[in-house]
Amino acid sequence: MHTLLPTSIVGSLPKPSWLAQPETLWSPWKLQTDALAEGKQDALRIAVQEQRRSGIDIISDGEQTRQHFVTTFIEHLTGVDFERRETVRIRNRYDASVPTVVGAVSREKPVFVDDAAFLRQQTDQPIKWALPGPMTMIDTLADRHYKSREKLAWEFATILNQEAKELEAAGVDIIQFDEPAFNVFFDELQDWGVAALERAAEGLRAETVVHICYGYGIKANNDWKATLGSEWRQYEESFPLLQKSALDVVSLECQHSRVPIDLVELLRGKKVMLGAIDVATDAVETPDEVADTLRRALAFVDADKLVPSTNCGMAPLSRSVARGKLSALRAGADIVRGELAADTR
Repeated sequence: MHTLLPTSIVGSLPKPSWLAQPETLWSPWKLQTDALAEGKQDALRIAVQEQRRSGIDIISDGEQTRQHFVTTFIEHLTGVDFERRETVRIRNRYDASVPTVVGAVSREKPVFVDDAAFLRQQTDQPIKWALPGPMTMIDTLADRHYKSREKLAWEFATILNQEAKELEAAGVDIIQFDEPAFNVFFDELQDWGVAALERAAEGLRAETVVHICYGYGIKANNDWKATLGSEWRQYEESFPLLQKSALDVVSLECQHSRVPIDLVELLRGKKVMLGAIDVATDAVETPDEVADTLRRALAFVDADKLVPSTNCGMAPLSRSVARGKLSALRAGADIVRGELAADTR
């Protein structure tokens, strides 16, 4: 990737209204069987078109073919019973009914590889695919088999590595692992969390990203954020560990958050995907607001290692708002690119 400040989205885009309920997180599908398969591909094709039309440099699927960023992957694994559900505390924030691990987990066939190959057919630009990270996966399940969060995480890491290698073979340039749990479980993060993530990324030639955020703009997350004080310093726990890790890129939330921008310095030497678009509001950023966020970050990360992005996914937003935010991201990056080019003359 030779573009200066290449733009990218983190994860989801809103789904068309004929595929799922608009502005609703993890909405059920409106179509079934063959019509659903066709509808997913149509939605993925639209997501690519909207990113390209907005000038986004690194193209993703917008998570158009999956309901949930974690459980859609787990649905395809053996050893997990979706009929046997238990209520667990998700990331120490809210209770949810989740499926139960009842036996050894395994992946009998690829999960997203066909979808990724279809994405590859839609564009010659670099493409990125997101997978859940091991720690976030175990935090979205009840475990009645392994009875060890660490052991289950290592099993998932091996499965994720299998999937990631096949995604790479299908033409994916960048593989992202979503680990919002890294902002919560600091002891596990240090003891085995980063090591399990490195196992998931082991042997890949594709660029690898770990995405850590404060979550979608839902009430449970917003209530949690309200307890974090005037500065959100959770990244101080993960960034030093990730700076030393084998992961290539660290993706973080920044725009309209209380994350001190100087924490980016802890990642010096790594690429940084910087969230310059707030996904918890319908207000569309101006290009100048995006540019200002990027300028502040450039005090702590070299320009050739900065990837302007969104804070998180945009699934709960309207399609028009999401399009506006995509355009603002590109326009803000263009402003700073122009300034950097002028400085080198």
